[in-house]
Amino acid sequence: MNLIADTSAQLDATHLVSTTEQPHTDQHAHAEPPAFYSVIPFALLLLCIAFLPLIHKTEEWWEHNKNRLLVAVSLGLVTLLYYTFIYGHGVVDHGTHELSAPGIPAAIVVLKNAILVEYIPFIALLFSLYVISGGIAFNGNLVGRPRLNTAILAIGAAISSFIGTTGAAMLLIRPLLKANAKRDYVAHTIIFFIFVVCNTGGCLLPIGDPPLFLGFLRGVPFTWTLNLWPMWLAMNLCLLAVYFIYDTIRYKKENREKVEAPPEIIEPFALRGGLNFLWLLLVIFCVALLDPSKPVPYTNGWHAPHFFREVCMFGLAGISLLTTPKSIREQNSFNYDAILEVAALFVGIFICMQAPVQILNVYGGSLGIDAPWKFYWATGSLSSFLDNAPTYVVFFETAKAAPTAGPEIAGVNELALIAISLGSVFMGAMTYIGNGPNFMVKAIAEKNNIRMPSFFGYMIYSCIVLLPLSILLTFVFLL
Repeated sequence: MNLIADTSAQLDATHLVSTTEQPHTDQHAHAEPPAFYSVIPFALLLLCIAFLPLIHKTEEWWEHNKNRLLVAVSLGLVTLLYYTFIYGHGVVDHGTHELSAPGIPAAIVVLKNAILVEYIPFIALLFSLYVISGGIAFNGNLVGRPRLNTAILAIGAAISSFIGTTGAAMLLIRPLLKANAKRDYVAHTIIFFIFVVCNTGGCLLPIGDPPLFLGFLRGVPFTWTLNLWPMWLAMNLCLLAVYFIYDTIRYKKENREKVEAPPEIIEPFALRGGLNFLWLLLVIFCVALLDPSKPVPYTNGWHAPHFFREVCMFGLAGISLLTTPKSIREQNSFNYDAILEVAALFVGIFICMQAPVQILNVYGGSLGIDAPWKFYWATGSLSSFLDNAPTYVVFFETAKAAPTAGPEIAGVNELALIAISLGSVFMGAMTYIGNGPNFMVKAIAEKNNIRMPSFFGYMIYSCIVLLPLSILLTFVFLL
Protein backbone atom coordinates (compact mmCIF):
# COMPACT_ATOMS: atom_id res chain seq x y z
CA MET A 1 0.00 0.00 0.00
CA ASN A 2 2.72 2.43 0.79
CA LEU A 3 5.14 3.90 -1.70
CA ILE A 4 8.88 4.13 -2.31
CA ALA A 5 9.15 7.38 -0.43
CA ASP A 6 8.67 5.79 2.98
CA THR A 7 10.64 2.61 2.49
CA SER A 8 13.94 3.67 3.99
CA ALA A 9 12.22 4.73 7.17
CA GLN A 10 10.17 1.55 7.35
CA LEU A 11 13.36 -0.42 6.96
CA ASP A 12 14.41 1.09 10.26
CA ALA A 13 11.30 -0.37 11.87
CA THR A 14 12.68 -3.87 11.64
CA HIS A 15 15.66 -3.09 13.87
CA LEU A 16 13.66 -3.53 17.04
CA VAL A 17 15.02 -2.98 20.55
CA SER A 18 14.42 -4.69 23.84
CA THR A 19 11.60 -3.76 26.17
CA THR A 20 12.96 -1.81 29.09
CA GLU A 21 11.40 1.41 30.23
CA GLN A 22 14.54 3.42 29.57
CA PRO A 23 15.52 4.15 25.96
CA HIS A 24 18.52 2.28 24.59
CA THR A 25 19.72 0.91 21.28
CA ASP A 26 19.86 -2.88 21.57
CA GLN A 27 18.75 -3.67 18.03
CA HIS A 28 18.58 -7.45 18.50
CA ALA A 29 15.74 -7.67 21.04
CA HIS A 30 12.04 -7.22 20.40
CA ALA A 31 9.43 -4.88 21.78
CA GLU A 32 6.36 -6.38 23.43
CA PRO A 33 3.50 -6.98 20.97
CA PRO A 34 0.21 -5.19 21.57
CA ALA A 35 -2.92 -7.20 22.38
CA PHE A 36 -4.69 -8.73 19.43
CA TYR A 37 -7.79 -6.61 20.05
CA SER A 38 -5.67 -3.54 19.31
CA VAL A 39 -6.34 -4.22 15.61
CA ILE A 40 -10.04 -3.37 16.07
CA PRO A 41 -9.69 0.33 15.03
CA PHE A 42 -7.92 -0.73 11.84
CA ALA A 43 -10.59 -3.32 11.10
CA LEU A 44 -13.35 -0.77 11.77
CA LEU A 45 -11.74 1.72 9.42
CA LEU A 46 -11.63 -0.90 6.66
CA LEU A 47 -15.29 -1.68 7.32
CA CYS A 48 -16.18 2.02 7.13
CA ILE A 49 -14.42 2.29 3.76
CA ALA A 50 -16.27 -0.82 2.61
CA PHE A 51 -19.80 -0.22 3.91
CA LEU A 52 -20.49 3.49 4.47
CA PRO A 53 -20.66 4.22 0.71
CA LEU A 54 -23.25 1.41 0.39
CA ILE A 55 -25.66 2.47 3.16
CA HIS A 56 -28.33 4.85 1.93
CA LYS A 57 -28.27 7.02 5.06
CA THR A 58 -24.49 7.43 5.04
CA GLU A 59 -23.74 7.38 1.29
CA GLU A 60 -24.02 11.13 0.76
CA TRP A 61 -22.41 11.93 4.13
CA TRP A 62 -19.39 9.77 3.25
CA GLU A 63 -18.83 11.64 -0.01
CA HIS A 64 -17.44 14.67 1.85
CA ASN A 65 -13.72 14.48 2.58
CA LYS A 66 -14.15 16.23 5.92
CA ASN A 67 -16.35 13.35 7.09
CA ARG A 68 -13.87 10.76 5.84
CA LEU A 69 -11.17 12.63 7.74
CA LEU A 70 -13.36 12.69 10.87
CA VAL A 71 -13.80 8.91 10.81
CA ALA A 72 -10.12 8.26 10.06
CA VAL A 73 -8.83 10.60 12.76
CA SER A 74 -11.34 9.33 15.34
CA LEU A 75 -10.27 5.71 14.89
CA GLY A 76 -6.64 6.79 14.86
CA LEU A 77 -7.27 8.51 18.19
CA VAL A 78 -8.66 5.25 19.60
CA THR A 79 -5.39 3.55 18.67
CA LEU A 80 -3.39 6.29 20.35
CA LEU A 81 -5.53 6.02 23.50
CA TYR A 82 -4.84 2.28 23.58
CA TYR A 83 -1.09 2.90 23.54
CA THR A 84 -1.47 5.64 26.18
CA PHE A 85 -3.61 3.87 28.78
CA ILE A 86 -3.67 0.11 28.06
CA TYR A 87 -0.56 -1.09 26.24
CA GLY A 88 1.81 -0.51 29.18
CA HIS A 89 5.09 -0.87 27.27
CA GLY A 90 7.43 1.28 25.26
CA VAL A 91 7.36 1.56 21.47
CA VAL A 92 10.37 1.51 19.18
CA ASP A 93 11.06 4.83 17.46
CA HIS A 94 11.65 4.01 13.80
CA GLY A 95 14.01 6.93 13.42
CA THR A 96 16.25 6.53 16.47
CA HIS A 97 15.75 2.79 17.13
CA GLU A 98 15.20 3.63 20.80
CA LEU A 99 12.45 2.30 23.02
CA SER A 100 10.17 4.91 24.55
CA ALA A 101 8.74 4.94 28.02
CA PRO A 102 5.19 3.56 28.30
CA GLY A 103 2.07 5.71 28.35
CA ILE A 104 1.98 9.08 26.64
CA PRO A 105 5.57 8.77 25.31
CA ALA A 106 4.61 5.47 23.63
CA ALA A 107 1.57 7.08 21.97
CA ILE A 108 3.73 9.99 20.80
CA VAL A 109 6.19 7.57 19.21
CA VAL A 110 3.33 5.69 17.50
CA LEU A 111 2.06 9.01 16.13
CA LYS A 112 5.57 9.99 15.03
CA ASN A 113 6.15 6.65 13.30
CA ALA A 114 2.82 6.87 11.51
CA ILE A 115 2.87 10.53 10.46
CA LEU A 116 6.48 11.67 10.21
CA VAL A 117 8.09 8.39 9.13
CA GLU A 118 5.35 6.99 6.89
CA TYR A 119 2.45 9.30 6.06
CA ILE A 120 4.32 12.46 5.08
CA PRO A 121 6.70 10.69 2.65
CA PHE A 122 3.73 8.71 1.29
CA ILE A 123 1.54 11.73 0.62
CA ALA A 124 4.49 13.79 -0.66
CA LEU A 125 5.19 11.25 -3.39
CA LEU A 126 1.53 10.78 -4.28
CA PHE A 127 0.87 14.51 -4.33
CA SER A 128 3.87 15.34 -6.50
CA LEU A 129 3.10 12.61 -9.03
CA TYR A 130 -0.58 13.56 -9.04
CA VAL A 131 0.11 17.24 -9.68
CA ILE A 132 2.87 16.73 -12.25
CA SER A 133 1.02 14.08 -14.26
CA GLY A 134 -2.04 16.34 -14.21
CA GLY A 135 -0.04 18.72 -16.39
CA ILE A 136 0.40 16.17 -19.19
CA ALA A 137 -2.41 15.96 -21.73
CA PHE A 138 -2.86 13.75 -24.75
CA ASN A 139 -4.80 15.23 -27.65
CA GLY A 140 -6.42 13.05 -30.23
CA ASN A 141 -9.69 11.34 -31.00
CA LEU A 142 -9.06 8.12 -29.10
CA VAL A 143 -11.81 5.52 -29.09
CA GLY A 144 -11.84 3.04 -26.24
CA ARG A 145 -12.06 -0.12 -28.28
CA PRO A 146 -10.74 -3.33 -26.67
CA ARG A 147 -7.48 -3.19 -28.64
CA LEU A 148 -6.68 0.38 -27.62
CA ASN A 149 -7.57 -0.21 -23.98
CA THR A 150 -5.46 -3.35 -23.87
CA ALA A 151 -2.57 -1.47 -25.47
CA ILE A 152 -2.73 1.24 -22.80
CA LEU A 153 -2.68 -1.39 -20.07
CA ALA A 154 0.26 -3.11 -21.78
CA ILE A 155 2.20 0.16 -21.94
CA GLY A 156 1.53 0.62 -18.24
CA ALA A 157 2.83 -2.87 -17.49
CA ALA A 158 5.98 -2.09 -19.47
CA ILE A 159 6.81 1.22 -17.79
CA SER A 160 5.63 0.63 -14.20
CA SER A 161 8.92 -0.97 -13.17
CA PHE A 162 10.89 1.99 -14.48
CA ILE A 163 8.90 5.00 -13.27
CA GLY A 164 7.06 3.30 -10.43
CA THR A 165 3.51 2.02 -10.32
CA THR A 166 2.25 5.37 -9.04
CA GLY A 167 4.00 7.31 -11.80
CA ALA A 168 2.71 5.01 -14.52
CA ALA A 169 -0.82 5.05 -13.12
CA MET A 170 -1.01 8.83 -12.85
CA LEU A 171 0.42 9.22 -16.35
CA LEU A 172 -1.94 6.83 -18.13
CA ILE A 173 -5.24 6.99 -16.24
CA ARG A 174 -6.40 10.24 -17.87
CA PRO A 175 -5.79 9.13 -21.50
CA LEU A 176 -7.62 5.91 -20.67
CA LEU A 177 -10.58 7.80 -19.21
CA LYS A 178 -10.65 10.15 -22.20
CA ALA A 179 -10.66 7.25 -24.66
CA ASN A 180 -13.59 5.63 -22.85
CA ALA A 181 -15.59 8.78 -22.19
CA LYS A 182 -18.43 7.69 -24.52
CA ARG A 183 -18.64 4.12 -23.27
CA ASP A 184 -21.26 2.92 -20.80
CA TYR A 185 -19.20 0.04 -19.39
CA VAL A 186 -15.93 1.40 -18.04
CA ALA A 187 -15.54 0.23 -14.43
CA HIS A 188 -14.04 -3.14 -15.39
CA THR A 189 -11.37 -1.34 -17.43
CA ILE A 190 -10.37 0.73 -14.39
CA ILE A 191 -10.24 -2.43 -12.27
CA PHE A 192 -7.88 -4.17 -14.69
CA PHE A 193 -5.87 -0.94 -14.90
CA ILE A 194 -5.40 -1.20 -11.12
CA PHE A 195 -4.42 -4.85 -11.45
CA VAL A 196 -1.80 -4.29 -14.13
CA VAL A 197 -0.50 -0.72 -14.02
CA CYS A 198 -0.79 -0.10 -10.27
CA ASN A 199 0.58 -3.48 -9.20
CA THR A 200 1.68 -6.42 -11.34
CA GLY A 201 3.66 -4.31 -13.78
CA GLY A 202 6.06 -3.06 -11.10
CA CYS A 203 8.18 -6.08 -10.14
CA LEU A 204 11.20 -5.77 -12.44
CA LEU A 205 13.17 -3.05 -10.64
CA PRO A 206 13.40 -1.81 -7.05
CA ILE A 207 11.92 1.56 -8.02
CA GLY A 208 8.83 -0.19 -9.38
CA ASP A 209 7.23 -1.00 -6.03
CA PRO A 210 8.25 -0.16 -2.44
CA PRO A 211 8.81 -3.72 -1.12
CA LEU A 212 11.42 -4.32 -3.79
CA PHE A 213 13.13 -1.07 -2.89
CA LEU A 214 13.28 -2.31 0.71
CA GLY A 215 14.99 -5.46 -0.53
CA PHE A 216 17.53 -3.33 -2.39
CA LEU A 217 18.26 -1.41 0.82
CA ARG A 218 18.80 -4.73 2.62
CA GLY A 219 21.40 -5.97 0.17
CA VAL A 220 19.45 -7.43 -2.77
CA PRO A 221 21.34 -6.40 -5.94
CA PHE A 222 19.58 -3.66 -7.92
CA THR A 223 19.28 -5.80 -11.06
CA TRP A 224 18.32 -9.05 -9.28
CA THR A 225 14.62 -8.29 -9.66
CA LEU A 226 15.05 -8.50 -13.44
CA ASN A 227 15.17 -12.25 -12.81
CA LEU A 228 11.45 -12.01 -12.04
CA TRP A 229 10.70 -11.33 -15.71
CA PRO A 230 9.18 -14.79 -16.42
CA MET A 231 6.63 -14.30 -13.61
CA TRP A 232 6.09 -10.66 -14.61
CA LEU A 233 5.51 -11.67 -18.21
CA ALA A 234 3.24 -14.61 -17.37
CA MET A 235 1.05 -12.69 -14.94
CA ASN A 236 0.68 -9.61 -17.11
CA LEU A 237 0.07 -11.53 -20.34
CA CYS A 238 -2.64 -13.54 -18.61
CA LEU A 239 -4.25 -10.41 -17.21
CA LEU A 240 -4.13 -8.64 -20.57
CA ALA A 241 -5.62 -11.67 -22.32
CA VAL A 242 -8.43 -11.99 -19.78
CA TYR A 243 -9.12 -8.26 -20.02
CA PHE A 244 -9.17 -8.25 -23.82
CA ILE A 245 -11.67 -11.12 -23.93
CA TYR A 246 -13.87 -9.58 -21.26
CA ASP A 247 -13.75 -6.07 -22.74
CA THR A 248 -14.59 -7.48 -26.18
CA ILE A 249 -17.70 -9.06 -24.68
CA ARG A 250 -18.67 -5.84 -22.92
CA TYR A 251 -17.97 -3.77 -26.03
CA LYS A 252 -20.61 -5.73 -27.93
CA LYS A 253 -23.18 -4.31 -25.53
CA GLU A 254 -22.15 -0.72 -26.19
CA ASN A 255 -23.98 1.69 -28.45
CA ARG A 256 -21.45 1.55 -31.28
CA GLU A 257 -22.91 4.57 -33.05
CA LYS A 258 -22.37 6.69 -29.97
CA VAL A 259 -18.94 5.34 -29.08
CA GLU A 260 -17.51 5.40 -32.60
CA ALA A 261 -19.30 8.50 -33.88
CA PRO A 262 -16.89 10.80 -35.75
CA PRO A 263 -15.94 13.79 -33.61
CA GLU A 264 -17.14 17.23 -34.55
CA ILE A 265 -13.54 18.41 -34.59
CA ILE A 266 -10.79 16.15 -35.90
CA GLU A 267 -8.00 16.39 -33.38
CA PRO A 268 -4.59 15.03 -34.43
CA PHE A 269 -2.72 13.07 -31.82
CA ALA A 270 -0.37 15.29 -29.84
CA LEU A 271 1.24 15.53 -26.44
CA ARG A 272 0.94 18.70 -24.38
CA GLY A 273 2.90 19.53 -21.25
CA GLY A 274 5.86 17.35 -22.18
CA LEU A 275 8.14 19.34 -19.85
CA ASN A 276 6.42 17.57 -16.96
CA PHE A 277 8.17 14.34 -17.96
CA LEU A 278 11.35 16.01 -16.75
CA TRP A 279 9.75 16.80 -13.38
CA LEU A 280 8.50 13.19 -13.15
CA LEU A 281 12.00 11.94 -13.82
CA LEU A 282 13.41 14.22 -11.12
CA VAL A 283 10.84 12.91 -8.64
CA ILE A 284 12.06 9.38 -9.35
CA PHE A 285 15.63 10.56 -8.80
CA CYS A 286 14.58 12.11 -5.49
CA VAL A 287 13.12 8.80 -4.37
CA ALA A 288 16.13 6.76 -5.47
CA LEU A 289 18.95 9.07 -4.43
CA LEU A 290 17.83 11.23 -1.50
CA ASP A 291 17.39 8.44 1.02
CA PRO A 292 18.52 10.00 4.34
CA SER A 293 19.78 6.62 5.60
CA LYS A 294 22.30 6.28 2.75
CA PRO A 295 24.95 8.64 1.35
CA VAL A 296 24.03 10.36 -1.87
CA PRO A 297 26.16 8.89 -4.69
CA TYR A 298 29.22 10.88 -5.77
CA THR A 299 29.00 13.29 -2.79
CA ASN A 300 31.77 11.95 -0.55
CA GLY A 301 29.35 10.54 1.99
CA TRP A 302 26.82 13.39 2.21
CA HIS A 303 23.43 12.31 3.56
CA ALA A 304 20.30 14.20 2.61
CA PRO A 305 18.64 15.73 5.70
CA HIS A 306 15.35 14.25 6.86
CA PHE A 307 12.42 15.48 4.75
CA PHE A 308 14.77 17.06 2.22
CA ARG A 309 13.50 14.50 -0.29
CA GLU A 310 9.89 15.42 0.44
CA VAL A 311 10.62 19.14 0.19
CA CYS A 312 12.21 18.56 -3.20
CA MET A 313 9.18 16.60 -4.40
CA PHE A 314 6.76 19.28 -3.23
CA GLY A 315 9.01 21.83 -4.91
CA LEU A 316 8.88 19.93 -8.21
CA ALA A 317 5.08 19.86 -7.96
CA GLY A 318 5.13 23.63 -7.47
CA ILE A 319 7.41 24.07 -10.48
CA SER A 320 5.00 21.98 -12.52
CA LEU A 321 2.10 24.23 -11.50
CA LEU A 322 4.09 27.31 -12.49
CA THR A 323 5.39 26.01 -15.83
CA THR A 324 2.28 24.25 -17.13
CA PRO A 325 -0.35 26.31 -19.01
CA LYS A 326 -3.69 26.34 -17.20
CA SER A 327 -5.43 25.16 -20.35
CA ILE A 328 -3.71 21.77 -20.04
CA ARG A 329 -5.01 21.20 -16.53
CA GLU A 330 -8.45 22.40 -17.59
CA GLN A 331 -8.37 19.90 -20.45
CA ASN A 332 -7.63 17.17 -17.87
CA SER A 333 -10.39 18.48 -15.56
CA PHE A 334 -7.66 18.64 -12.96
CA ASN A 335 -8.63 19.26 -9.33
CA TYR A 336 -7.44 18.19 -5.90
CA ASP A 337 -10.48 16.15 -4.83
CA ALA A 338 -8.94 12.73 -5.44
CA ILE A 339 -5.67 13.43 -3.62
CA LEU A 340 -7.58 14.97 -0.70
CA GLU A 341 -9.70 11.84 -0.40
CA VAL A 342 -6.60 9.67 -0.23
CA ALA A 343 -4.95 12.04 2.24
CA ALA A 344 -8.01 12.04 4.51
CA LEU A 345 -8.35 8.26 4.71
CA PHE A 346 -4.72 7.23 4.82
CA VAL A 347 -3.86 9.43 7.78
CA GLY A 348 -6.09 7.14 9.82
CA ILE A 349 -4.91 3.99 8.07
CA PHE A 350 -1.28 4.67 8.90
CA ILE A 351 -2.03 5.33 12.58
CA CYS A 352 -4.38 2.36 13.05
CA MET A 353 -2.01 0.11 11.11
CA GLN A 354 0.78 0.46 13.68
CA ALA A 355 -0.71 -2.17 16.01
CA PRO A 356 -1.21 -5.00 13.49
CA VAL A 357 2.20 -4.37 11.92
CA GLN A 358 3.84 -4.47 15.36
CA ILE A 359 2.09 -7.78 16.10
CA LEU A 360 3.25 -9.14 12.76
CA ASN A 361 6.83 -8.09 13.47
CA VAL A 362 6.85 -10.12 16.68
CA TYR A 363 4.96 -13.23 15.61
CA GLY A 364 5.90 -13.43 11.93
CA GLY A 365 8.77 -15.83 12.59
CA SER A 366 6.60 -18.38 14.40
CA LEU A 367 3.98 -18.88 11.70
CA GLY A 368 5.46 -22.11 10.34
CA ILE A 369 6.26 -20.67 6.92
CA ASP A 370 9.06 -22.80 5.48
CA ALA A 371 8.40 -23.18 1.72
CA PRO A 372 8.36 -20.71 -1.19
CA TRP A 373 4.65 -21.17 -1.87
CA LYS A 374 3.88 -20.49 1.79
CA PHE A 375 5.94 -17.30 1.67
CA TYR A 376 4.04 -16.18 -1.43
CA TRP A 377 0.59 -16.65 0.08
CA ALA A 378 1.49 -15.36 3.53
CA THR A 379 3.17 -12.24 2.19
CA GLY A 380 0.46 -11.69 -0.41
CA SER A 381 -2.47 -12.19 1.94
CA LEU A 382 -1.20 -9.64 4.43
CA SER A 383 -0.05 -7.24 1.69
CA SER A 384 -3.66 -7.09 0.49
CA PHE A 385 -4.73 -5.29 3.65
CA LEU A 386 -1.58 -4.07 5.40
CA ASP A 387 1.33 -2.02 4.17
CA ASN A 388 3.19 -4.30 1.76
CA ALA A 389 6.58 -2.76 2.56
CA PRO A 390 6.88 -3.78 6.26
CA THR A 391 5.11 -7.05 5.42
CA TYR A 392 7.91 -7.75 2.93
CA VAL A 393 10.52 -7.00 5.60
CA VAL A 394 8.91 -9.30 8.19
CA PHE A 395 8.94 -12.28 5.84
CA PHE A 396 12.36 -11.32 4.49
CA GLU A 397 13.69 -11.66 8.05
CA THR A 398 11.66 -14.84 8.59
CA ALA A 399 13.21 -16.41 5.49
CA LYS A 400 16.64 -15.22 6.57
CA ALA A 401 16.34 -17.10 9.86
CA ALA A 402 14.89 -20.28 8.35
CA PRO A 403 17.07 -23.27 7.37
CA THR A 404 18.08 -22.87 3.76
CA ALA A 405 19.31 -25.06 0.94
CA GLY A 406 20.37 -23.70 -2.42
CA PRO A 407 21.57 -20.30 -3.59
CA GLU A 408 21.03 -17.27 -1.37
CA ILE A 409 20.49 -13.60 -2.14
CA ALA A 410 21.31 -11.19 0.70
CA GLY A 411 21.22 -14.12 3.11
CA VAL A 412 17.77 -15.29 1.96
CA ASN A 413 17.03 -18.45 0.00
CA GLU A 414 16.52 -17.27 -3.56
CA LEU A 415 13.26 -19.16 -4.11
CA ALA A 416 11.85 -17.75 -0.88
CA LEU A 417 12.92 -14.24 -1.90
CA ILE A 418 11.21 -14.67 -5.27
CA ALA A 419 8.02 -15.72 -3.51
CA ILE A 420 8.13 -12.84 -1.01
CA SER A 421 8.80 -10.30 -3.79
CA LEU A 422 5.99 -11.57 -6.00
CA GLY A 423 3.49 -11.93 -3.16
CA SER A 424 4.00 -8.39 -1.91
CA VAL A 425 3.76 -6.86 -5.41
CA PHE A 426 1.14 -8.98 -7.17
CA MET A 427 -1.33 -9.37 -4.32
CA GLY A 428 -1.30 -5.68 -3.48
CA ALA A 429 -3.94 -5.61 -6.22
CA MET A 430 -6.41 -7.64 -4.16
CA THR A 431 -8.05 -4.61 -2.48
CA TYR A 432 -8.38 -0.87 -3.02
CA ILE A 433 -5.99 -0.24 -0.12
CA GLY A 434 -3.43 -2.90 -1.07
CA ASN A 435 -1.22 -0.29 -2.74
CA GLY A 436 -1.28 3.49 -2.74
CA PRO A 437 -2.15 4.08 -6.42
CA ASN A 438 -5.12 1.67 -6.23
CA PHE A 439 -7.19 4.07 -4.18
CA MET A 440 -5.93 7.05 -6.13
CA VAL A 441 -7.08 5.60 -9.46
CA LYS A 442 -10.46 4.68 -7.96
CA ALA A 443 -10.91 8.24 -6.70
CA ILE A 444 -9.94 9.78 -10.06
CA ALA A 445 -12.36 7.49 -11.90
CA GLU A 446 -15.20 8.42 -9.55
CA LYS A 447 -14.46 12.12 -10.01
CA ASN A 448 -14.95 11.44 -13.73
CA ASN A 449 -18.45 10.08 -13.07
CA ILE A 450 -17.53 6.40 -13.31
CA ARG A 451 -19.39 4.30 -10.78
CA MET A 452 -16.75 2.02 -9.30
CA PRO A 453 -17.55 -1.16 -7.35
CA SER A 454 -17.61 -1.07 -3.57
CA PHE A 455 -14.70 -2.37 -1.50
CA PHE A 456 -16.12 -5.90 -1.57
CA GLY A 457 -17.42 -5.51 -5.12
CA TYR A 458 -13.85 -4.86 -6.21
CA MET A 459 -12.72 -7.94 -4.28
CA ILE A 460 -15.16 -10.06 -6.27
CA TYR A 461 -13.21 -9.10 -9.40
CA SER A 462 -9.84 -9.66 -7.72
CA CYS A 463 -10.84 -13.04 -6.29
CA ILE A 464 -12.26 -14.26 -9.60
CA VAL A 465 -9.32 -13.02 -11.69
CA LEU A 466 -6.24 -12.75 -9.48
CA LEU A 467 -6.62 -15.73 -7.17
CA PRO A 468 -6.73 -18.34 -9.97
CA LEU A 469 -3.73 -16.69 -11.62
CA SER A 470 -1.86 -16.75 -8.30
CA ILE A 471 -2.67 -20.43 -7.91
CA LEU A 472 -1.39 -21.07 -11.44
CA LEU A 473 1.75 -19.03 -10.72
CA THR A 474 2.31 -21.06 -7.56
CA PHE A 475 2.20 -24.38 -9.39
CA VAL A 476 4.37 -23.21 -12.30
CA PHE A 477 7.06 -21.24 -10.46
CA LEU A 478 6.97 -21.86 -6.70
CA LEU A 479 6.55 -25.60 -6.11
